[in-house]
Amino acid sequence: MDLKSIKNISVIGSGLMGSGISQIFASYGYQVKSYDVDPGQELIMRDLIRSNLSLVMADQADKTEQIEQIISRITFTTDLQSAAESADFVVECVPENMNLKQEVFSALDSICRSDVPLASNTSVMSITEIASKCEGKHRIIGTHFWNPPFLLPLVETVRTENTSEQVIELTMQLLKKVGKKPILVKKDVPGFVANRLQHALWREAISIVENGIADAQTVDEAIKYSFGMRLPVLAPLENSDMVGTDLVLSIHEYVLPHLERSPKPSPYLEKLVTAGKLGFKTGKGFMEWTQGEQRQLRNNMINHLIKATGQKD
Repeated sequence: MDLKSIKNISVIGSGLMGSGISQIFASYGYQVKSYDVDPGQELIMRDLIRSNLSLVMADQADKTEQIEQIISRITFTTDLQSAAESADFVVECVPENMNLKQEVFSALDSICRSDVPLASNTSVMSITEIASKCEGKHRIIGTHFWNPPFLLPLVETVRTENTSEQVIELTMQLLKKVGKKPILVKKDVPGFVANRLQHALWREAISIVENGIADAQTVDEAIKYSFGMRLPVLAPLENSDMVGTDLVLSIHEYVLPHLERSPKPSPYLEKLVTAGKLGFKTGKGFMEWTQGEQRQLRNNMINHLIKATGQKD
């Protein structure tokens, strides 16, 4: 199979990520089959996609017509056989449950043509383990889209020891065609690349609060108004080369022994969860949140991403 022969995309799971991924492919002219076990998910999925598209097309006079045209390319089904049998490429977006994912991939492996790549959108789970019950292990690959998928460009393309070079190349080409920035993760490790980096930062941020060095709001402000502002154009290894690897080595020799390096979750984080302080879900977490503050933060994030990705001037 080559890129030109891919016409039909199947997205298995139509939740937040599945809906966004269906939207991406439909926006680029592909026919999409969206599968979910819950028939009620169809209306939720379509409403979510309309809302997403309305945000990025806010200033376009004919946005309603364009939105409905995109949505018309998406067919919803609760029958996995129907969803997968005509697929040229499949993306799985079911909940993060290993047994469920293995069951889904085993079924897809038996339904889909032998040349069809089968991709998982898992954010942390082993692609190798997900593929373990399949015959066609060579065609199974990770494609971790980031939330919100219709705005964030990155897709972590994760190979296993069994994934064929042809499947890797075809997947990368397809992702580029639909406007994504795919990166190749050479080893199937927990957290892949970006989540390992993100949670290393979160571990230190939580530790600073736990040890009374600064409160939660101060920690976030320290990131937002310093290196966070330059990260889009100056990433850590670029910055290391800019200032000199010798200086980085000197700093690390001094500071790394003082950084958090526990292999377990923070006791402070565990106490928050035990106390029912679950963040936005309960109005209290590291900080306190009103409904208005929650909406404002979400809106700020979406508007920032729309502007940063050039989807709206």
